[in-house]
Order: sequence, then C-alpha cells, then structure tokens
Amino acid sequence: MPNIVVGISDLKVGKSPDILVTYALGSCVGICLYDKMAGVAGLSHIMLPDSTAIKDGHKSSMKFADTAIPMLIDNMKKYGANQRNITAKIAGGALMFATNSQKFNIGERNVISVKKVLHDLKIPIIAQDTGLDYGRTVFFHASTGKLQVKSAVKGIIEI
Repeated sequence: MPNIVVGISDLKVGKSPDILVTYALGSCVGICLYDKMAGVAGLSHIMLPDSTAIKDGHKSSMKFADTAIPMLIDNMKKYGANQRNITAKIAGGALMFATNSQKFNIGERNVISVKKVLHDLKIPIIAQDTGLDYGRTVFFHASTGKLQVKSAVKGIIEI
C-alpha cells in the first residue's frame, strides 16, 4: 500500500489504498479527517494553535490549527468529500518538556484549539489519543478510516 508522508506544518489528502503517515508528533497534533461515503482521507500535522498570535508575514497556513483544518477540508472536497460526512480522529499534543507554566504547554493549547476549530466546523471527533508526555507517529488508512498510533510507551494502538 502506498504511504503518503505528511511533514511538519503540512497536510495531504488520499483515497484507498493510500496510508497517510506523519512522524514525531510531540506537542504537534495530527488531525485525521475522513469521509467514509466518499472514501476520502486527509491528514494535517499542525505545530501551533492560532495564526492570529503571529505578527510577522512569514506565516504558513498549514502550521496552525485555525487555518490548516479549513484548508484540509477544502482539499478533501476536491477529491469528492462532503463536509457533512467528515469525522475526525486526533493524536499528539503531548507535554514534551516539564514546565510549571500552562502558557508553555503548547501541546495542550494545540489540542484545545483543534477541538474548537472542529467543533465550530461541526466535525465530530470520534477518537483521540492526546496529551501525556510522549511522542507519537500515526498511520491513517484511507480505505477504512482506521488510525494506528505508534509510540514507545504504548506500542501500536488502533483508534
């Protein structure tokens, strides 16, 4: 089966038999969107919660939850997806470095932002593996919507 690799601050769309893969989700969040009716899958690897916090002109829309998720949906629609049929699975958002300040818990802030954006777009989250203190790699199967999450702590789990 062909793997489509999604890098950091990147997003991709696939159809069966594609497997969308993103590596090394630490505080980043992998957003896996699936339209079962159309057989279209999308994966976004976001780094930061909110593009409005960045003041310079060097923003990448794929880096932020608030801009990447709508962009991913638009790309999925080009493959025949219907937003009303899309469901979400998310992984990542870990606290990779111990800190006493919530301000610096970017993983938690990413997860909160992803959940808000998906809620506002009326896309239900049907499974998640987020938080804690370890990295993850995800394999998202376009043929089934199955999400495999691989980590050193839990091995491979399916959500």
